[in-house]
Amino acid sequence: MKWSPAWTRHRRTARLSGVLPALTAVVALLLFARGSERAVTAQPAHPAPSTAPVAHRAPRPAILPRSAWLDGATLRRQPPPRYDDRVVAVFIHHTDSPNDYDCADSPRVIRALYSGQTGGRHWDDIGYNFLVDRCGTIYEGRAGGTDRAVTGAHTQGFNHRSAGIAALGTFTAGASVPRAMTDAIAALAAWKLGPSDTDPRARVRLTSTSGLSRYKSGTTATLPTVAGHNDAYRTTCPGSALTATLPTIRAKAARLQGRTR
Repeated sequence: MKWSPAWTRHRRTARLSGVLPALTAVVALLLFARGSERAVTAQPAHPAPSTAPVAHRAPRPAILPRSAWLDGATLRRQPPPRYDDRVVAVFIHHTDSPNDYDCADSPRVIRALYSGQTGGRHWDDIGYNFLVDRCGTIYEGRAGGTDRAVTGAHTQGFNHRSAGIAALGTFTAGASVPRAMTDAIAALAAWKLGPSDTDPRARVRLTSTSGLSRYKSGTTATLPTVAGHNDAYRTTCPGSALTATLPTIRAKAARLQGRTR
């Protein structure tokens, strides 16, 4: 039987119509599989648990700003503050001033210290980063920001990477050191050492920048993290009575940081 050209074209169209859906389904399945493969490989892997130590941070204690003791009539022109990258040590001082002040009069005492250091000694600012009175009130000392690593002028040779805390008064042998004062010093030390995750009970290596300290310039010294002024400089500061409280201050600061060992 001889097929007409029209019938032949009809048969070819029918065959193609039957094949095309099947081919379309196969192509779609392949594309779906490839897309799924890309989707799977594009998914990020689960991050590995961090092994970095958790910093032992302590709460920020209440700190009165410089404006609580420094007025416009007393303020002297000074250069911009200088900063270090972090604080890894705290030096404790006493101000060698009378102990019988009223705590409401602490701003006047600090103003007098500021005038003596910037006037008679020609310093650019008060040297201590913080001052604490016998009632446990903490005052911001040197300008630059309480939460920053401000380079002070409190411990010759070791002002870098450290904070200076001065106790208002004279704490030589026989003097009484108020509990409120030592508690405030501990809280302040714990807070300042927290960002560097430094244990207040530990020892730290610092490099001397002055031959007038206990160590030649360039010498690396190992000192208590919470140290007395006399650990780094030839002086009786912070007085034997306050020095005797340093172990207690270190232990309390460590507890405030959440250290149990």
